[in-house]
Order: sequence, then structure tokens, then C-alpha cells
Amino acid sequence: MDALDALHLRSSVPKLGDPLPCQEMLENIYKAAFSAADHAVLRPWRFLVVKGDSREKLGELFAEASVAKDASLDQAAIEKLRGKPLRAPLVIVCISSFKPHPKVPEIEQDLSAGAATQNMLLAAFAQGLGAMWRTGSLAYDPIVKSGLGLSTVEKIIGFLYIGTINGGTKRPCEVDVQSYFQEW
Repeated sequence: MDALDALHLRSSVPKLGDPLPCQEMLENIYKAAFSAADHAVLRPWRFLVVKGDSREKLGELFAEASVAKDASLDQAAIEKLRGKPLRAPLVIVCISSFKPHPKVPEIEQDLSAGAATQNMLLAAFAQGLGAMWRTGSLAYDPIVKSGLGLSTVEKIIGFLYIGTINGGTKRPCEVDVQSYFQEW
């Protein structure tokens, strides 16, 4: 796929299924992170690859964190939380991993990790895969962060759900680009 087509046509795909992307596709997705804008080449990110039975462990962590926050959750809500990571055969937990540097503040490193995450979304799309970037309150939950082994200076940028498109896709809506850009 042409790079401009990938940039102009990518959209989130919420309905994902098996099979898991092949190893070559995964390598392409992983490599795409490393072309993100990255002041001082700090590579201020890391990624946890969650597939197979590990998705159920992530679901248990989501349920545990949510019950700790709200003990009144009913069983149906808890089961829904457990099932979240099962919405795709692969979940990549994208983490901003701050590295102290005299010229690169934390916000720049967070943005770089976000750019790496976006690049992986584009790489998935360019290979015909479906992907969706999800965050939500669980991305900021201390129990989830601890359970995933994050340090105190790390943040979850998002959860990338990746798999085979299992349903329709939407074309991005046309935007009046000029209404967002003006000369200064």
C-alpha cells in the first residue's frame, strides 16, 4: 500500500478476529515504531505483546482493578471486563518509558511513544489488518500498571488491538482540511 493511502484511509476497526497476524506482519508492525519522531533517539517506549492465554490474564487484571475501584460491580460487568482483551487475537500494550535527559522533557517522550503507537496502527492497516487504539480508565489505573510491571515513571499510552478484520470498515469522513490550517 502506498504511504499516502495508508495515512489518508486508515480507520479504526473494532471487530477483529483470528487468525493472529503472521510473524512477518508482526515484525513490520514492530519495526514501524522505530521510525517515530524521537528527539535524541531515546526510544522512550516499550511494548508488551499480549496474545493467546495471556489475554485472559490481562482480562483478570482488568477485572481486579475495576472491582478494587467499585466493589459493587455485578458479575455481568466483571465478565465484560474479563472479555475486553479477547476482542482481538493480539493486544499490544504501548508504554511511554521516560528517560531523564537534559534536553528532552517528559512530554516530548510521551508524544514520541504516541507517534510510535500511531506508526504501528498504520503498519497494521498497510498490511490489510484491522486495528484499534483503546485507552480508557484502565490505561491509567495503578493496579493495571503495577500488574503489567510498569515502573513509577512509565505510562500506558494505549492498548492496540490487532487482528483480522471481522466485519465492515468505514472510510474516514471527508474533512475540510483548510478549516484546520491557516497561514500565520
